[in-house]
Amino acid sequence: MKIAFKISIILFVVSSLSAQSTYNFLRLDQSPRAAALAGSFVANVDDPNVIFYNPAGISTLQENPISFSSLFYLLDINSAALSYSQEFENIGRFGAGIQYINYGSFVEANDLGTKTGEFGAGEFAAVIGYSNELDQNFYYGANAKFIFSSIADRSSMGLAVDLGLLYTIPDERWSFGFSVLNLGSQITQYYSTSEDLPLDIRLGISKTLQHLPFTFFASLNKLNEKYDKLGDRFQQFTFGGEFKMSKVVRLRFGYDNEKRKEYKIGGTGGIAGFSLGLGLLISKYNFDYAFSSLGSIGALHRIGISTEL
Repeated sequence: MKIAFKISIILFVVSSLSAQSTYNFLRLDQSPRAAALAGSFVANVDDPNVIFYNPAGISTLQENPISFSSLFYLLDINSAALSYSQEFENIGRFGAGIQYINYGSFVEANDLGTKTGEFGAGEFAAVIGYSNELDQNFYYGANAKFIFSSIADRSSMGLAVDLGLLYTIPDERWSFGFSVLNLGSQITQYYSTSEDLPLDIRLGISKTLQHLPFTFFASLNKLNEKYDKLGDRFQQFTFGGEFKMSKVVRLRFGYDNEKRKEYKIGGTGGIAGFSLGLGLLISKYNFDYAFSSLGSIGALHRIGISTEL
């Protein structure tokens, strides 16, 4: 039972529910801050993990921020990410990121059910990004992405790019973001069948209130996918909020409409699709935690630390 459940979880991560695709670990929210906001990060302007959501966002970063995060998935599946950004005078700002997931070990057996050993499965992506100012408060960015995936003795490699735009209104504290993520293809396949990458076109906003320490985030996701009705295109939305309780404490919440529908069983979904998070600033280090509900399936926990070098 445990093995069957584990396999079903892996199939959920590595296979798209709506189309044949691969490398779907790229859809996972790695950063606990982003996850607590339900992934509504396409218009973020102050976190190095924005490189995974909109490469144009790294232009708005200060100093040389670095972030490490870890995701504790179900059973023994786990994932981690690292991001960093640095400005080069008269050239622009560069960023780098790594995403990794390990699915644990599995029993290998022949067609008679006789155990012959064990095998593992994992996936990895390395990201290099660049961003600069297109006009006043208007930024562009692009990532180059190398992807590697292995299951037992089979492997696959892919190349992709991310493209992004970001426009900010500093006086009003508005930000508007647009990104095209995972635009590319496989270089080598597991077998002979070529699979699509998890292309995702996103449009998002963020707004910090003038007289309240609260920032609102929202995003429309998967705008590239085909839908039967025009209204269905706008059901793939997420939103979240961040309260700055003090100089030290930040509270976060988020809602993912797609996950809410996916994890409903029967007529109830519990708190599926909802997420909560906590951020603590201690000295110059930001410590973050996020809880994301999968309904009756379970929950995901993420921790992270970030600072400036």
